[in-house]
Amino acid sequence: MLPDAEELPEILLDLAVPHEDINELVRLRRVLARDTDAMRLLEECVEALVKDIGEHGHWTRLTELLLARLPEAPPEIGTYFSVYVFAAALPATRAYHHERGIPADVSRHTLADLGRNIAVHRRRFGEPGLPFPQWLVPHFRGELYQLGRLQFERARLGERTAQALTAAGLDAEPGTPCLNLHIPDFSGPLTPAACDRSLELARAFFARYFPEEHHEVATCHSWLLDPQLKRYLPADSNIVRFQERFRAIREDTEPADTEPVQFVFGRPDQAAESLPRRTSVERAIGDHLRAGGHWYLGHGWFPLQQPSL
Repeated sequence: MLPDAEELPEILLDLAVPHEDINELVRLRRVLARDTDAMRLLEECVEALVKDIGEHGHWTRLTELLLARLPEAPPEIGTYFSVYVFAAALPATRAYHHERGIPADVSRHTLADLGRNIAVHRRRFGEPGLPFPQWLVPHFRGELYQLGRLQFERARLGERTAQALTAAGLDAEPGTPCLNLHIPDFSGPLTPAACDRSLELARAFFARYFPEEHHEVATCHSWLLDPQLKRYLPADSNIVRFQERFRAIREDTEPADTEPVQFVFGRPDQAAESLPRRTSVERAIGDHLRAGGHWYLGHGWFPLQQPSL
């Protein structure tokens, strides 16, 4: 199940794992391989990850499992343990992609998000490893795909989203298939043209490879949809143009100040007073917090067949 020491570097490169981590992962593989309990733990995590691969509804359970089992990994390996779990699950993921006919470049770009998450964690905390493996679960279960600038997760409408769509005149029920948009970091600006291209790719991709699901709407849950951003950013900014694609589902009342801070500045725990003001987005996030305001997650949707903006 665990790739051998000769195969592992190539596998890690395919997954875009940063070069600075590869030697350490190869070295620690020996530590993992000679620890019977750790290998048993690895096998249990991989089996749980790929069980019923492709099916919806397992994210919460698998998240709880992976986070709960991480402390059981050998201390020397630490949060690198998650990397071995995904590397060991890779053959099952690739087999599922092959069965569905997923193009090789889409598969490669999607699974390369493992390396991006390692790089994001080092940028934010200055530490190696992958302590938040839950974000990679849908990638390795065939539920999420990178298509151009955006990622699209095969999801289902929740009750509140279905209610919002029904109020807008759509025939929507909880459990109806939809596509949930994710905006990965380290992927270039969120320009309207890049988003249009991603949406065009997504319409064609899911119609061809998941025709039975009939995704009629796209949803997104992100700080980028907080309508307060329009008070600070010009109307032609990438973020405002992205917001204009969506119709609101609901408004949160619980502040989520660390969300924009970590995505814009790197670390979620930075004090508002210390945030730089180099760009319009940095000024918007920091000035709003320094004035005593809060940021919230926005929740939106739009018909997938609507004209591009």
